[in-house]
Amino acid sequence: MLDKPIQVAVLDMAGTTVADDGLVVSAFEAAATAAGLPADGDERDQARQYVLDTMGQSKIVVFRALFGTEDRARRANDEFERAYAELIDNGHAAPIAGAAEAVTELRRAGIKVALTTGFSAVTQDKLLAALGWQQLADLVLAPGAGVRSRPYPDLVLTALMRLQADSVDNVAVLGDTSTDVESALRAGAAIAAGALTGAHSEEDLRAAGATHVVGSVVDFADLLLTNP
Repeated sequence: MLDKPIQVAVLDMAGTTVADDGLVVSAFEAAATAAGLPADGDERDQARQYVLDTMGQSKIVVFRALFGTEDRARRANDEFERAYAELIDNGHAAPIAGAAEAVTELRRAGIKVALTTGFSAVTQDKLLAALGWQQLADLVLAPGAGVRSRPYPDLVLTALMRLQADSVDNVAVLGDTSTDVESALRAGAAIAAGALTGAHSEEDLRAAGATHVVGSVVDFADLLLTNP
């Protein structure tokens, strides 16, 4: 039983409410080529692993760390966005089973829902349109002016303010990566949960400090609805 009722649920998109199915890695391969990374070898393998380890973070931040110069990072980011959008356009966007229904149930119970991402707002909008989710949540958020990406707490705290939760004790967060969990903990959310439908394992999520680990967003909704 929670000390205070959950008023706002902040849900990640890719890997948490939206199936990834290798889309991020596929888009990364195009981005790495655009940045001049060799097609094969240790450098490529290490860069790919870094992308997997930092899932949930803004891709431009990841590419800055990987490629060293702003020009290369921006080239990689532009190509990543283009490649990911092309995958979406080609019908590769699919929801996690039961995700839309889980969001609807939460809202029906009076819990406001924010869908968040480390992608750009343009890519987020394209993903929402492909899924027909433009009206699914109360709020959608992406990093931008005045809102830093994970692991900073900005997305969670911005959702709290815009959806008018009473305090961080009334906010629950769900993501599929250690970065999602870290962001939720930095924000002081009552629940910083990890889902086993995406990039990181239960061991990774618990090591990051997850308060709960659930099978999917459906289980997360059940958790909130049975702990009013």
